Amino acid sequence: MRISTVTMFEQSTASMNRQQSDLMKVSQQIASGRRVVNPSDDPQAASRAVGVDQAKAVTEQFSDSRVSARNSLSQTESIINSVSDAITSAKGLLIQASSDTLTNENRESIASELKGVYETMLGQANSTDGNGRYLFGGYNDSVPPFAKDAAGNVQYKGDSNVREQRVDATRLMPVADNGETIFKSVPSGAGYVAEAKKENGELNEGNVTFRGPQINDVKNATDFRITFSSDVAFDIETFDGEGWNTVQTGVEYSGKDAAQQISVGGMSITLEGTPAADDEILVAKSGGDVRGADLFRTMEEAIRVLENPADDPVKKADQRNTLNTAMRDLDNSLDNVLTVRASAGARLNELDVIDAVGSNRMLNYDQTLSDLVDLDYTEAISEYSLRQIGMQASQKAFVDIKGLSLFNYM
Repeated sequence: MRISTVTMFEQSTASMNRQQSDLMKVSQQIASGRRVVNPSDDPQAASRAVGVDQAKAVTEQFSDSRVSARNSLSQTESIINSVSDAITSAKGLLIQASSDTLTNENRESIASELKGVYETMLGQANSTDGNGRYLFGGYNDSVPPFAKDAAGNVQYKGDSNVREQRVDATRLMPVADNGETIFKSVPSGAGYVAEAKKENGELNEGNVTFRGPQINDVKNATDFRITFSSDVAFDIETFDGEGWNTVQTGVEYSGKDAAQQISVGGMSITLEGTPAADDEILVAKSGGDVRGADLFRTMEEAIRVLENPADDPVKKADQRNTLNTAMRDLDNSLDNVLTVRASAGARLNELDVIDAVGSNRMLNYDQTLSDLVDLDYTEAISEYSLRQIGMQASQKAFVDIKGLSLFNYM
């Protein structure tokens, strides 16, 4: 069979092109450090690598989300810590104000200091996260969550939701507690609180003071109120969850002469002083249906009685009763704030754990990607040297073949 000169040239050119293509492919691999430069190099590995890259991107997004969540929780914990310090300071001032050795002027001075603590709390309750969003307004975070109404009382303007953020594929984490949870709630184990005030909010007109209440039987403890029909008799009502029910009427009152202990169900309270008709003493579970919790209301009431001179028995009784109630309320509020703070700290610790898991997951993804597409340099360099030799051999063969001619032998 005769082989034409054109055929020899075409085969030699094709061989050199093939060798050059193989050499260039190995060169690209060495330059990029990747075994799979194009999907056609290893379609299966390339397909798996795309999936791993997507999983890495999602993991990185969750990592960024955890940074944001950590910033929010750290700020929340810091503010709540300041609030707990403010409550402790307020409680100390009320204990000081309860001393019988203080004058009205001394109490007015304490009231001025207590106002500063109150305004500090209000400012902390309206803190922002640095991006213009209010931390404690729930999802209604575009306006201050706490604002004073026309009467000067602080009202909550946020919602009852808790802002959440997804920090991992299976974890939706609360990143900020709402204002109700912090400033208008008490822990589930909060006790009972007594208050000397009428149902319509008016102050009592007599000078009855109370000590307690005490829980004698937890199972039978219940909300109740004492309403004086005269200065020597009173009625007792209990709350059943829907309304008040009279359980005793015309009970004799002897507290004008000596302290009288009154027991209702599993509760007891000690009264002393002279009442006026329609005066009331309420005993209710803190944060319950009858008497909701409100840290700002507690502070406002304490400031009120300290600012007004207690220059008669009625005002002195109001001052003593209000301070006793306020100190119990502050104890409950402090327990609640510390519980919320502990919850924020626990979530920060959880973020650290999720971060560690996420870091390990990223290492696994990196290792998987390396196994799929990264280059083995030792093998690649050997392959490169082999392709160079093949290319040189192909070129040398072409030079030798193209020089063949019958005219060289004639």
